[in-house]
Amino acid sequence: MKFSEIEYERPNVQELQEKFGHLINLFNKAESFDEQDALIRNINDLRMEFQTLGTIASIKYSIDTNDKQFEEEQDFYDSNSPVFDGLVHQYYTAIVGSKFRPQLEKKWGKQLFDVAEVTLKTFSQEILEDLKKENELRTDYSKLLASAKIFFDGEEKNLQGLIPYMESTDREIRKAANEAKWKFFSDNEEEFDRLFDDLVKLRDRIAKKLGYKNFVQMGYDRMGRTDYNSEMVSKFRSQVEKFIVPIAVKLKQKQQSRLGLESFKYYDQPLDYKSGNAKPHGSPDWIVSCAKNMYSELSPETNEFFNFMLDNEMMDLVNKKGKDTGGYCTFIEKYKAPFIFSNFNGTMGDIEVLTHEAGHAFQAYSSRNFEIPEYFFPTSEACEIHSMSMEFLTWPWMNCFFKDQTEKFKYSHLKGSVIFIPYGVSVDEFQHWVYENPNATPLERKQAWLAIEKKYLPYIDYDNNEFLEKGGRWQQQRHIYMSPFYYIDYCLAQICAFQFWKKALENREQALVDYLRLCRAGGSKSFLGLVETANLISPFEDGCLESFMGVIDQWLESFDDASVN
Repeated sequence: MKFSEIEYERPNVQELQEKFGHLINLFNKAESFDEQDALIRNINDLRMEFQTLGTIASIKYSIDTNDKQFEEEQDFYDSNSPVFDGLVHQYYTAIVGSKFRPQLEKKWGKQLFDVAEVTLKTFSQEILEDLKKENELRTDYSKLLASAKIFFDGEEKNLQGLIPYMESTDREIRKAANEAKWKFFSDNEEEFDRLFDDLVKLRDRIAKKLGYKNFVQMGYDRMGRTDYNSEMVSKFRSQVEKFIVPIAVKLKQKQQSRLGLESFKYYDQPLDYKSGNAKPHGSPDWIVSCAKNMYSELSPETNEFFNFMLDNEMMDLVNKKGKDTGGYCTFIEKYKAPFIFSNFNGTMGDIEVLTHEAGHAFQAYSSRNFEIPEYFFPTSEACEIHSMSMEFLTWPWMNCFFKDQTEKFKYSHLKGSVIFIPYGVSVDEFQHWVYENPNATPLERKQAWLAIEKKYLPYIDYDNNEFLEKGGRWQQQRHIYMSPFYYIDYCLAQICAFQFWKKALENREQALVDYLRLCRAGGSKSFLGLVETANLISPFEDGCLESFMGVIDQWLESFDDASVN
């Protein structure tokens, strides 16, 4: 069914609770494995109905945050999704405690029960009102970002609309666009501080009500992490500092030299070449037509997938007024349909976000026929392997989008992926500090950010921008507000995606076989289980970074700066 044809109706929560309660009661009284097995399907049908309607409402609201109907629906789900979580909690309690658990586990897989057990730790009826408040604060943050109305170059822009100017070859324009962006954050600093302070204290209070020392482990449990912990992540960050930060610093020095700059300021960071960054050579419709050709040639599976997305209007790609920022992929469960949301703005980021979100969507499409919702997507760090690897697996078709600028794109893409990891671990270390020190003041948080940033991003020069020099850069990062402890997932996945990049150089056919196997597994295994399924080295394993960083460094070093400037 086309997205425009899908009808939306607000679910009746009381009716849902009654039906759900009845099924759980039958499940607990069931005298056979077959009875419980059938009831799991009935319960999941109810779950998917509610989740489908919530997803449709969320998509429509993010497409137009000024739409009053779906603003009201967003408020409805902010209030009622914790109630729904409570129903899922009852279901998880029932299956974990089932006397037929061994047979159920054999039928549905161990991962369902591992997810259930870790999720049970993060919910109780006692925190229901707190969860509603957390949702409200998240929505307030999204509204604040989407409210940006910045007058620049003769017209009103939102934050996404400033990005092309921030990559301008004219240094004064780059500087002015960056200053305009950060003035919005500075003007709203008090509100950004208040929202985050409320979120941190609220999450700390929730964690302590549930018996946690602080929110750190609860954050990990919320993310469904069953096979690694914060100590392993801390060691991973140390490996990044040792093996990747020196390469990142070298790449930034090379960038400064390539641009011919005596000083290298924060507003110079987005520009890779004097002649300008690589840009796609056509309109959004043209980009989609190139992508259609690309996916038809990549594999029969990706061809079927992308035609499904086009035929069913499962993409909204272009930036416009009132649209939420960023990009995402979600899954409309009842229709077994992924949906891609982005904000095209004429930069190379349009192609990166399209291939990235298409990686998520292709995985969800590949595992759409699992019968339980837990397996449509894996946990988020595994999800990001599909997306980041798709960015690299589509390299052979980049000439369609970039023509004579293809080599510029490839260098910027690989270099940007390396540069990102130290930033990503900065966000992660900052979040650990924040939730280990929940009573810190907004100023103390910003000072902590600056200290961490200095360790992983020593090349940053904020050129006397008061807001940034005070330590406010992190306030633009949605994940910090919306999904605490998510961000390290990108780093772990990028390590896996680099391995796919290397595999594709050595044996492209085998790389695709491993990638398809990974996508079809969906969320049926844990992160490290999926890493093994894809024949990858765990990011936590000694020697993992060394196994490919040398090859990446060599590839980037061989790039001819003179040929693109």
